[in-house]
Amino acid sequence: MRRSSRFAPVALAVAALLLGALPAQAQAHPDRSPGRAPDRVTVGDRTFIADGQGRALQWRGFNLADKSGRGADAFSGIHESDLRDMSARGFNLARLAFFWDDLEPAPGHYDRGYLARMRRILDWADRYHVKVILDAHQDVYGPHFGSRGVPGWATRDEGLPFTPIPEDWFSEYFEPSVQAAFDHLYKDADLRAAHARMWMTVASALGRHPALLGYDLMNEPFAKFLEGEDLPAAAARFEAGELTEMWNRLARAVRLVDDASWVFVEPTVIVGLGVPTRMGRIDDPHAGYAPHFYETAMETGGDYDPDGTFIPAYEAAISDYPARNRMPVIVGEWGGNPYVPHARRFVTDMTAALDRFSSGWTWWQWCRGGGYCFLDRTGAAKPEARLLAQPYAQAVAGDPLGFAYDPATSTYSLTFRTREGAGGPTRITVPRDAYPNGYRVTVQGGDSSWEGRGQTVSVNTRGRAGTTYTVTVSPR
Repeated sequence: MRRSSRFAPVALAVAALLLGALPAQAQAHPDRSPGRAPDRVTVGDRTFIADGQGRALQWRGFNLADKSGRGADAFSGIHESDLRDMSARGFNLARLAFFWDDLEPAPGHYDRGYLARMRRILDWADRYHVKVILDAHQDVYGPHFGSRGVPGWATRDEGLPFTPIPEDWFSEYFEPSVQAAFDHLYKDADLRAAHARMWMTVASALGRHPALLGYDLMNEPFAKFLEGEDLPAAAARFEAGELTEMWNRLARAVRLVDDASWVFVEPTVIVGLGVPTRMGRIDDPHAGYAPHFYETAMETGGDYDPDGTFIPAYEAAISDYPARNRMPVIVGEWGGNPYVPHARRFVTDMTAALDRFSSGWTWWQWCRGGGYCFLDRTGAAKPEARLLAQPYAQAVAGDPLGFAYDPATSTYSLTFRTREGAGGPTRITVPRDAYPNGYRVTVQGGDSSWEGRGQTVSVNTRGRAGTTYTVTVSPR
């Protein structure tokens, strides 16, 4: 652990950032230059991240989080085999949790060994063709309250009491001391600067890594309630004001050192109750939306209700904001207890919903054991969790018009329209877990060919731009 040699120029940049005096290149919107493929594809109300060939991309994967390892043991619970096995099952995205309290244990002192371990995980991901979103994770603010996230030196609780509630840890967010700490993080100039400086340090160290997709700027932000406010009112006020301002401020900090990676922003958890976000515009050329998708009844120990209203209410609440702002949606966290009676229905209903409104997701989490872990203690996928391994189009050479998977027949269908400027094959991942006895493929709509290699089906289309194709994958 040592003081960063770049601390002085970074401090000056942060000061300029907070005063609004950014260099012109940091304020510009570096969209693609003429003749270069766009960075996104918008089809109707949905936006997808695009690759260098103009193909619309989709993502499926898992959270990687080691909350117990600290200091020299940080990330010790994450191994190269995790990325290898994730990729071998057909997944292409990992959301890697890191903790500010470990990265910067004292003000201005960054643990370079911690950054090196993050880079090592990115190296593994690149080796197995998995992209990574770096998630600045916090639970109940940070270690001052017995959790992980914002460092103790950046915690100002105003001397208010804190009572741990281990049987219902989320209720700790409503402790006045925790809410005061969040409020100071958003309002105190020195903490705002430290927060921006932390992200500049991460982006400067890791922003050019080939496995990096982007940055999730803060996990599940919370806020202080004002007297008389209920949760929806407090969330609306916070999202429209301090949260929008923080996302824009942190995005500008990242852009001082990295103008290419995506930045992902989250609403408050109120969206999980079917309440639309009131966040304002994120003024960044590569901003994505990363809400979470948890079923409230299951989070409190209940079973999934197949006849309930949770999914339609959530879809109605979640779709408007990214559609208005032309932002790709990657759901950063979702999951549930795989041992409840309706676990299979939960997974199939949720994945169907995610196909309707998002371009990707990461399940909580890739780990071995109980809870929401994908794997059991032997390393085998849990039977219900295995249903996550469904076909999906990693890259579509055109505009995706519709895609769906029918778990009853194990049939996947993708309809897309070719577009000028989109090149290369359409690539569909066909996980072995979904088709243990092999698969067959049909392509309708025009001149085309396909080939299957392992878990990848490549479809080459030769029709003129505007031709519609439907690809169907079914069991052999």
